[in-house]
Amino acid sequence: MPYGYVIAHIDVTNPDQMAEYRQWSTPAVQALGGEFIVRGGQQQVLEGQAHGRTVVIRFPSYAVAQAFYESPEYRKAREVRAGAGSFDMLCVEGA
Repeated sequence: MPYGYVIAHIDVTNPDQMAEYRQWSTPAVQALGGEFIVRGGQQQVLEGQAHGRTVVIRFPSYAVAQAFYESPEYRKAREVRAGAGSFDMLCVEGA
């Protein structure tokens, strides 16, 4: 069965608020069997626009990755991060 991935490109404007967001988002990911594949780190833009951070989370399936975003645990994390930066997130199916 293919995995599901949540990919986020983030530009942080409030680092303290983002630190609190991570305290909520990490257990939300773990609750659904997710694993952080990329969480920040070095990056080089080959095409397109640069972002401050890139995050890639692998879930057991595409359906679980989709469910993560609306889960009660992650809903709380989203409330905490409101206004802490800009987020582009997508869910994709992959190997």
